[in-house]
Amino acid sequence: MSVAVAVHEKAITLAKLALRMTAKAGSGHPSSALSLAHLVAHLMYRQMKFDPADPWNPEADRLVLSEGHAVPIIYAAWADLGGVVRGAGGERKLEIDDIDGLRTRDSVLDGHPNPAEGFPFFDAATGSLGQGLSVAAGLGLAAKRDGTGRRIYCLIGDGESREGQIWEAVDFIADHQLINVCAIFNCNGQGQAAAISYQQSADRIASKLEAFGYNVAIINGHDPLEISRALTEFDESHQRPVAIVAKTVKGWGVKTLLKGNWHGKPLSEDQLTDAEMSLDEHYAAAIEGLTKGGKLDGPAAPAKPKIVDLPDVEGAQWPAFAEAIEGGGLGEALKKGKLATRRAYGAALKVAGDLFPQVVALDGDVSNSTFSNIFAKYHANRFFECKIAEQNMVSVAVGLSAAGRIPFVNSFAKFIARAYDQIEMASISRANIKLVGSHAGISLAADGPSQMSLLDVAYFRAFTTVPGDDREHPLCWVFHPADAVAAYHCTRLMTQLRGMCYMRTHRPDVPLIYEPDTVFEPGGFHVLHAGDDLALVTAGYMVHIVKEAAELLAEQQINVTIVDAYSLPLNAERLVETLQRSGGKALVVEDNYGGLGGAVAEIAAAAGNLRVVTLGCRRIPKSTLTSADELDYCGVGPTQIVEHVRSLL
Repeated sequence: MSVAVAVHEKAITLAKLALRMTAKAGSGHPSSALSLAHLVAHLMYRQMKFDPADPWNPEADRLVLSEGHAVPIIYAAWADLGGVVRGAGGERKLEIDDIDGLRTRDSVLDGHPNPAEGFPFFDAATGSLGQGLSVAAGLGLAAKRDGTGRRIYCLIGDGESREGQIWEAVDFIADHQLINVCAIFNCNGQGQAAAISYQQSADRIASKLEAFGYNVAIINGHDPLEISRALTEFDESHQRPVAIVAKTVKGWGVKTLLKGNWHGKPLSEDQLTDAEMSLDEHYAAAIEGLTKGGKLDGPAAPAKPKIVDLPDVEGAQWPAFAEAIEGGGLGEALKKGKLATRRAYGAALKVAGDLFPQVVALDGDVSNSTFSNIFAKYHANRFFECKIAEQNMVSVAVGLSAAGRIPFVNSFAKFIARAYDQIEMASISRANIKLVGSHAGISLAADGPSQMSLLDVAYFRAFTTVPGDDREHPLCWVFHPADAVAAYHCTRLMTQLRGMCYMRTHRPDVPLIYEPDTVFEPGGFHVLHAGDDLALVTAGYMVHIVKEAAELLAEQQINVTIVDAYSLPLNAERLVETLQRSGGKALVVEDNYGGLGGAVAEIAAAAGNLRVVTLGCRRIPKSTLTSADELDYCGVGPTQIVEHVRSLL
């Protein structure tokens, strides 16, 4: 009973700090934060094992706040515990007075959870709702494979549980029997604009979870004893995943916040005194009849981290191209002289798995098309089937990345587009994830436009315009290999590079262009042929089509340069020199709606005296029986490229 009093007391302390920081900032979500006060007090002071001075300990329990806008209550606890943060001056303890800097430019306390800004208690950026449980699943998956005793707790809002990704994650956790993940639904009954739907009510959420095979506890989220009993059940559960559905009050304890739906609005500093008095009244009422005298000693210490000596991804020696392809079971295909980039990627991924135990692979039920099944064959314990749930897959990869893995995420490039929000959140986290989209562009032909990715280059190219944390490399590298050799070396580069990478591969088998030992580098390009009249800049499958067009042009005495721009961002200085030697004109050819053309045009515009025209798909594709027919239908076949070159000259 005395512990219950201590939890109530700590909840009041944290609630007051949450009110203070949001009032000082004039911004934030105090009402949502207060609904979590007792749950956070119990989790961070009694339940979880972690060291506030060492939040990086891989044995420590983790907390994912999917309901990211409620973060002031976590900041309050971290400041109260003196947890370590990392700012411009290095590592230091967070002080109580630091909370007054919430949301300011120089503070590590961002408006929503963001570990990249110096708050290492979190593993991933959250706030775009519905993603946190998937991140928790990734952390739980890594902990299960490592054999550690770490537990992962995820706080989820009832309103965000409308998001389909929540149930993708619930499904995934059940599939992989992640009994080390505890999903806690904060059911305060209020969304932003109005009350939540009946479908997101506590009882309804509990019924859904039970249907998924979960052991579910419905509790009063402001009752320390009920919270304790539910978490004890989680500790003792060894058969089924556990979920806690906590009925809470938005704005708990503050009369002003209980009037209407007070969402995303802080109190003024003038209102703080009355609010604190209201909290004190709630405290007095809550502990009436309970035995006083208990205290919270703070979190228990985690186990000492195990020393794991992992191989250096940058310094390892990769096997020769032919050896790698044969090792992946594609030797006979290689002898025929034609090999799809997606197949070569599968063999390269297997090599990455051979060399580095930290490499893992995820796929969305298309591994026999992406060829990640080669990896699965040799490294089954590091291959995670995510089924048709791409949003969950990407966020699981973020969790795996936070746990020290190098996850390769595989699907059709078109289907990866479903997870563009999750990918953007991964970039905010600075997650070290590698995304590979196969069947990209229109060379797919017969399957039609619903299976073709036509926007991916433009989308991922946008990330390449922003520098990463080191200011020397982009937020994301993009790779677009034209043949099997390029696909092999680009996979090697993605493994070695720290941070997000995207590679698009293609379905058709294509002849080899490059010698096996050709050098590839991030941001590089290769000049396959030098000409004086004009440069044809392209990448991927279209390199082969541009080569056909160049042969037709040569018959007309037009001599063009062929640039294979296999990586973005491009080396601008070198590209300008190449275009200047090619008549100062360039035609950029793509089998999608754009992206590469914009990159080349921006470089040319900055240099001046260069003319760039882009040629991409000129209509929405449809099913055709051959790649050649599809290219012609969309206006990017060899003869159409020739026509554009002639018009430019």
